Amino acid sequence: MQGIEEVICSAPGGVLSLTGAGGKTSLMFHLARVLSQAGKRVLVTTTTKILPPTARQGGTVLVDADPEVIAGWASLRCGNEPVAAVSRRDPESGKLIGYPPEAIASFQRCGCFDWIVVEADGSARRPLKAHAPHEPVIPSCSTVVVAVAGLEVMGQPLTEEWVFRPELAAPLMGLAIGETVGAAALARLIAHPGGLFTGAPAGARRFLFLNKADTPQRLSRAAEIAAAVKEEAPFVAEALLVGQALNGVALHAHYPLGAP
Repeated sequence: MQGIEEVICSAPGGVLSLTGAGGKTSLMFHLARVLSQAGKRVLVTTTTKILPPTARQGGTVLVDADPEVIAGWASLRCGNEPVAAVSRRDPESGKLIGYPPEAIASFQRCGCFDWIVVEADGSARRPLKAHAPHEPVIPSCSTVVVAVAGLEVMGQPLTEEWVFRPELAAPLMGLAIGETVGAAALARLIAHPGGLFTGAPAGARRFLFLNKADTPQRLSRAAEIAAAVKEEAPFVAEALLVGQALNGVALHAHYPLGAP
């Protein structure tokens, strides 16, 4: 099985935005690490806010609101470590605050980075989410958009415990609050214009990553979701990828879809 970076980062460079829930941050730092190890110059950042990275994810974070200052610092760094950058730290929550979309375009234009990997969404640590009108914050310069969902939501009730903003997810999934999340309902959320890929630029490559495929039962559930997406909206993405983001990312299955 290929590495996930070989599938979604096959171009020499670009801007990759992560949306959805259930493993975005782990996937972001994994991609940054493996792309850097492959010799790419990588920037990790966010258009929302994230927790400070762990030592394993990448302990050094550059903090400045001016993208030109970050680019200047990055140009002086040596080695094959990714650069993580944010505009400021929230003194109350301790979270790191990212940049507006136009700053991501500035990072792209500066030429200091081959890949810019952006966490473009928040999910309050749930495995699935529906977007409020102001979400996600995907830069228009994104060349790749990866929507993430956690397979542990399958078979669970559509409630706040399992789904971020269940009241918004319910009409998109065709479920009532409290009803069980199944493959067909999740496929409807993936396929809906206001669903997981809402806000993705028209020209961006699109992929779906189903995370936490750590049991045979969840792999079987993922296969059901892939079949349902092919039936519901085969052109919603280029491929549906199934794996586990834990101490790296193991890719277990790759279901091609119909998007070019």
